[in-house]
Amino acid sequence: MSVTVVSTETSVIEEQLAAAREAIASRPLISRVVLTACGGSYAVMLPAEYFFGTAARKLEAVALNAAEFTSRASSRVDAETLVILCSHSGTTPETVEAAELARSQGALTVAFTHELGSPLARASEYVIGYEHGPEKSESYVAPALLLRLIARVLDDRENAEFVTPVDQAIVALQSLAPAARAAHADAADTWGFSHRREQLIYTMAAGSNYGTAYSFAICLLQEMQWVHSAAIHAGEYFHGPFEITDTDVPFIALLGLDETRPVEQRAVDFLVKHSDRALVIDAQSFGLERVAPLVRGLIAHLLFNVVLRTYADALADHRGHPLSVRRYMWRMEY
Repeated sequence: MSVTVVSTETSVIEEQLAAAREAIASRPLISRVVLTACGGSYAVMLPAEYFFGTAARKLEAVALNAAEFTSRASSRVDAETLVILCSHSGTTPETVEAAELARSQGALTVAFTHELGSPLARASEYVIGYEHGPEKSESYVAPALLLRLIARVLDDRENAEFVTPVDQAIVALQSLAPAARAAHADAADTWGFSHRREQLIYTMAAGSNYGTAYSFAICLLQEMQWVHSAAIHAGEYFHGPFEITDTDVPFIALLGLDETRPVEQRAVDFLVKHSDRALVIDAQSFGLERVAPLVRGLIAHLLFNVVLRTYADALADHRGHPLSVRRYMWRMEY
């Protein structure tokens, strides 16, 4: 079955999500899941990999850059494999090729994309659209919908009980996200002004939040602001990266609520002791007490996405460099 129409109408998105959930549930056997994309869409896959890694007892799951996925051409991608893909435009060549390869090897393919009738939509068996733009609901962006899809996979295949708490938490984002954005507006403006001439800013996190730090570093700072950056895993911080910590080196460090918070906390404790330029954002301030403890830590990264975008918007404003400006991307062949 091929579903190629992608709509940002929430009723259609719900229908698409339901169709993909049912298709996965009806598959006789799924042994492994591959999450594949490029750039910011790849970053979306990292919390999903964490979800599987902490909740699945039998299912194998791995997140791979789409170019690496096709280069590996693993024979283990077969009829027992679920391949989940994402590309905002639906035209990312590596991701389209990954979908085509996965289908040719018998895998079930589910793609997330915003664009109507895109090549990725045509290449994949099931497609889930998502909202984008200033009027979007954080309950209907790709990372939130992906968590809902995975919750159903885990419930069906692992006899887990994630669907209800995840769905409820995603609904709660409709009020939690605006509140988190507003709470950080002034701090973001102050930070953006004070960092407007910085040429390098590091980001750091672990667990389900690492994908957010990675996306902020490679997409919002490097791609959209031409600011040098690297995403440092908090667990790796003491195995090399902490040597570049100094009083004048700017960092953004995330403190989440999942199992890796102690890993992040250890890194933050050292960072704030040795740097005067550390911005620490703690998910304990996001109002997630209303979300079920079972999924609270996993949901936090969705609010980190919102909050960090607020900081990126402020930085872009004070630098006089709109987030839409590119030097190479979309401007030439590469």
